[in-house]
Amino acid sequence: MTTENLTLSEELEFRGFKAENTLNDIKDLDTRENKQFYWGADPSADSLTIGNLAALLMCACFVKHGYKPYLLVGGATGQIGDPKETGERDLKSLEEVEHNKKCIKSQIERVLNNYLELTNTASTDLTMVDNYDWFKNINYLDFLRTVGKAFSMTQLLDRKFIQNRIGEGGSGISYAEFSYTLIQGYDFYHLYKEYGVALQLCGADQFGNCSSGIHLIKRLENAEADAWSTPLVIDPVSGRKFGKSEGNAIWLASEGPNSTTVFDFYQFWLNQPDDSVEYLMKFYTLYSKEEIETILANHQKAPESRLAQKALAKSVTEIVHGVEKAAAAIEATEKLFDRSYIPTPEDADNFKGVFPEEKKGPILDVLANSGLATSKTDARKLIKAGAISMNGEKITDENVEITEKGILKKGKNKFIIIK
Repeated sequence: MTTENLTLSEELEFRGFKAENTLNDIKDLDTRENKQFYWGADPSADSLTIGNLAALLMCACFVKHGYKPYLLVGGATGQIGDPKETGERDLKSLEEVEHNKKCIKSQIERVLNNYLELTNTASTDLTMVDNYDWFKNINYLDFLRTVGKAFSMTQLLDRKFIQNRIGEGGSGISYAEFSYTLIQGYDFYHLYKEYGVALQLCGADQFGNCSSGIHLIKRLENAEADAWSTPLVIDPVSGRKFGKSEGNAIWLASEGPNSTTVFDFYQFWLNQPDDSVEYLMKFYTLYSKEEIETILANHQKAPESRLAQKALAKSVTEIVHGVEKAAAAIEATEKLFDRSYIPTPEDADNFKGVFPEEKKGPILDVLANSGLATSKTDARKLIKAGAISMNGEKITDENVEITEKGILKKGKNKFIIIK
């Protein structure tokens, strides 16, 4: 897969990774001597979403152009919760935060390494940091004297989310969430002091918190720092935030409570409407401007073939899950949606990692345990309705025992592997 010979500033503009920033001239990114940045994610769940993925791909773009990344997982900030405009977050237990941290670190590393491999970019020193490591020993009085005295209440109350929370009709805000911006600002200050990091990358909704770090570095070090934000990805058709972490999120994890299978992940992109594809390709794929134009031109010749959606789905799935699993998802889509194709026991091995797996056993147990049915009662209804088949054969007996491996299917497009 080739990319254009663009400078960093040109590629950021082309892909849409440009919102509010502190630079006088964005071309300064191309000649900046200090090519280090940090980007952070809080462990509010055990998986990132495709909303986070857009910001992570922006970070990867910086890395491709020679920047060294410091990727922060917020073990400290995750214990408080990034304030929402609508109300307080529920506090996570310390055990949950620790579990989420490990999962997110692994995801960040996987996505970034896949990106570098797919773009033939030399591997870089990927430094993962956790703000709990420096906050766990900070004395509260020292923090107030050092950080708290550097901010005025007027300055903090001017923040939009604070105004929304404490204004008329607002839900109010706890002191803990009110202080969140000071904690994140200190992160930037700490990374500047320890590593010389003078650039923070963020989503547009985090720009205010980034400015807290810039302010702190100026006040305490009399030094300059910058922030660069990328727009939140908005669904061009619905106008809603893309890949929200609430509701029907599309997760980067393929297993666990907050997960989207590799197959369903690929299908999500494959089912995007024509009006969204070009916009999403720029954000989420590695295709160059010329490649995108060629793909779209070929798509227009035969829209029913969905060439643009296939190209989009292939590239994003390769970045998130790797080339092999993307290829398996493509093969599974082509075979299992072909009415003439009959799944075989070998497909349990061919599509491993693409679908969830379940052990052999009584069909009611298999359906309930796998999540294809909400209960054994629901499983009976599905069998009675003729919605369940195993390796192409419809199951009509609720007492049948599944004794061979293969593909169990529910309805038109829900599959699990029987191993």
